[in-house]
Amino acid sequence: MNKWVKTFLPLGIIAGSVLILVFLVRSRPVVESKPPAIPPPIVRVTTATLDTVRLTVRSQGAVMPRTESALSAETDGQIVYVSPSFVPGGFFERDELLVRLDPRDAELAVTRAAADTARFATALQIEQEESRLAQDEWRQLGSGAPMPLVLREPQLAQARANLEASVAALQQAQLNLERTEIRAPYAGRVRKKNVDVGQFLRRGEALATIYAINYAEIRLPIPDEELAFFDTPMQFRGEMARTQGPPVVISAEFAGRQHRWNGRVVRMEGEIDPMSRMVYAVARVENPYGRGANPDRPPLGIGMFIEAEILGRSYPDVAVLPRTAMHGENRIAVIDEENRLRFRNVDVLRIESDRVLILSGIETGERVCLSALETQVDGMEVRILETESAGAVVQEEEGTGR
Repeated sequence: MNKWVKTFLPLGIIAGSVLILVFLVRSRPVVESKPPAIPPPIVRVTTATLDTVRLTVRSQGAVMPRTESALSAETDGQIVYVSPSFVPGGFFERDELLVRLDPRDAELAVTRAAADTARFATALQIEQEESRLAQDEWRQLGSGAPMPLVLREPQLAQARANLEASVAALQQAQLNLERTEIRAPYAGRVRKKNVDVGQFLRRGEALATIYAINYAEIRLPIPDEELAFFDTPMQFRGEMARTQGPPVVISAEFAGRQHRWNGRVVRMEGEIDPMSRMVYAVARVENPYGRGANPDRPPLGIGMFIEAEILGRSYPDVAVLPRTAMHGENRIAVIDEENRLRFRNVDVLRIESDRVLILSGIETGERVCLSALETQVDGMEVRILETESAGAVVQEEEGTGR
């Protein structure tokens, strides 16, 4: 008995184990294979709004005078007086006496010319009387037509010519006397001074460099494509400018502070720079050296480097979007109601450093994608992070994570 137990018990255990193993294998659940779930990409969007936008054109330049002149002497002489305002940076008014030359030589020339005029006037009177007497004598004693020399007509003409020459010499002497006082041709400012008291001047020698102060001008380089954004005051031969130029806001830093002036574009220069291909607009600032409404503002000095902002045209129904909204030269991506990406071509008005202005091709309320995706397929599903009004506040869509 024990022999049978020792022989068949292990075999029974092995057979039972095999049966249990077969049962477990046959009764195991069937495992279904599924592809991994890839969630749609998350994108940031902004809701488009259409507004009226006024464009500006920015440029830079340096202040230059409207009129600049080299003040020169018109006669010889030694300087005996210099105005207190005749210094670099000094202001002067129109017809103000700036420099006086020694007038004594000019006064003596006037005296001599006046004496010559009186002498020739007397000689003319004598010739007129002698001519009258010669005519009377010819009527009493002569016959026929008298010769001009008999009537002293050549002598009379010579006396008249001498008087006229003496009068011209007197006028020239008086003019030279007036020129010993050098006066300002316009209200202006001294830029450079070359002479001072005691110096002897020759005719034509430069005394100073001066410039007018009624307004200042700034040359502003403008790229050709930017000219479409403001009304340029075009000029044609024989015509005045057809339009008034747009306003300009001038800003410059002086003594560590930023200051502003208001001006206007008054003309366009007639040439295009061959190197930079820029067109130059000329802006004018009235009364640049007056205090005006801001007494703390400094004068708009010649040579000051400024930044200009030209106020351009207004465009209605323009969508202003962040620069990242562009997916190509003129293409944006719009998210439809099913959260699917739809590409669309638009009419771009202007692309700036941080924003793009869309003229047409988008409607108010549409959601515009701002994210750059590695794979961009029209109609692909996306998850949304909404941005209020072109990127002010980011809000998470319900059921999605940041």
